[in-house]
Amino acid sequence: MRDTELYAQILGVKAPWFVDKVDLKVAENSVDIWLDHGPGERWPCPECGKLLPCRDHAGERVWRHLDTCQFKTLLHARVPRVECPEHGVHQVLVPWAEPRSRFTLLMERWIIDVLTECSTVEGSRRLLKLTWDEVWGVMERAVRRGLSRKEARPIHYLGVDEKAFRKGHSYMTIVCDLMRSTVEHVSEERKKSSLEEYYRRLSPCQLEAIRAIAMDMWEPYFTATMAHVPDAGAKIVHDRFHVMKHVNEAVDKVRKQEHKALMAQGDETLKGTKYLWLFRPENLPAKHQPTFDVLKASTLKVAKAWAMRENLQSLWGYMSPGWGRRFFKRWIKWIDRSGLEPMKRVGQLLSRHLENILTFCRHRITNGVAEGLNSRIMSIKRKACGYSNKDHFKTAIYFFCGGLDLYPRSV
Repeated sequence: MRDTELYAQILGVKAPWFVDKVDLKVAENSVDIWLDHGPGERWPCPECGKLLPCRDHAGERVWRHLDTCQFKTLLHARVPRVECPEHGVHQVLVPWAEPRSRFTLLMERWIIDVLTECSTVEGSRRLLKLTWDEVWGVMERAVRRGLSRKEARPIHYLGVDEKAFRKGHSYMTIVCDLMRSTVEHVSEERKKSSLEEYYRRLSPCQLEAIRAIAMDMWEPYFTATMAHVPDAGAKIVHDRFHVMKHVNEAVDKVRKQEHKALMAQGDETLKGTKYLWLFRPENLPAKHQPTFDVLKASTLKVAKAWAMRENLQSLWGYMSPGWGRRFFKRWIKWIDRSGLEPMKRVGQLLSRHLENILTFCRHRITNGVAEGLNSRIMSIKRKACGYSNKDHFKTAIYFFCGGLDLYPRSV
């Protein structure tokens, strides 16, 4: 079999294109393949598809293809141009690559696969022996392609969370689909306008289809949702893990205050016990259990605060908002009588947001999926040693967490 016939079969080249010449350059570790077409062919206009004669040819272009064994493989061709009466002069589309791409479809798919596995541009470009800009360009095109193909579908359960871009209160707002575990939207800052940017993209039918939205108690997110989502008051669910995080912080403040007072008296009872009070009972390491049993049975203030926190966990077991509200009223009375200021402050915070904490009884969703995606985003960011700007960070989030159709398709 001739080398041109071999490469025609390997590349899947079909009429009107054919492999004209193959040049193996052993010293340069490369294979160059020239593609050509027969005379008198008519070509479809890339805008309207109308068949037109070849007007002229653009200058020779080169595309990187998958390696042939250890040899870098390059495709060469002069692409015909057509003159459409309606759309003017255009290069025709070639079946082996997308417009304005320097890679063949198969090579671009391979780069996307390597990026997905490596999670970093730097690691991928070293494996592929490409430049950083070449690999990043493939990632950007893949994300643009995926976003353009994304269908406007109803999303029933949303999660809204924030992600730190860098130190110094630089945040990004992330909206995810809790059922599909995908990032649906990324915007800068964590302002009301950040979330409104997403809601404004949705049609009235899509907004109506939202059944519940899990979020923390950040006021701008709450206000934006109330302004755009129909019946939002019954759909916002303040995430239970964020609620318990506030309570944990209050318990820790009680411990700090009491530890300081005890140390002033030379009492080291609470020294080194910080994390014992923050563990869930089922997660407490067995070696600490005897010590903690003594501490929680004591008359320490932090033991009382810990008991309040553990008692609040019962709220999440109620299936009826009415019964949940009765439980919370009893719990808040206990808090108010405790004399523990950090617990009283967190009790006031939860009281202000009670109605949207109790929506958990009807819509039993949390931001666990969003937190999982945040962990993955953090891992990607750490592997990349950070991103130079927010646009690059957004691109990486959509690429790795957007659930997008990233691959190029043949013409």
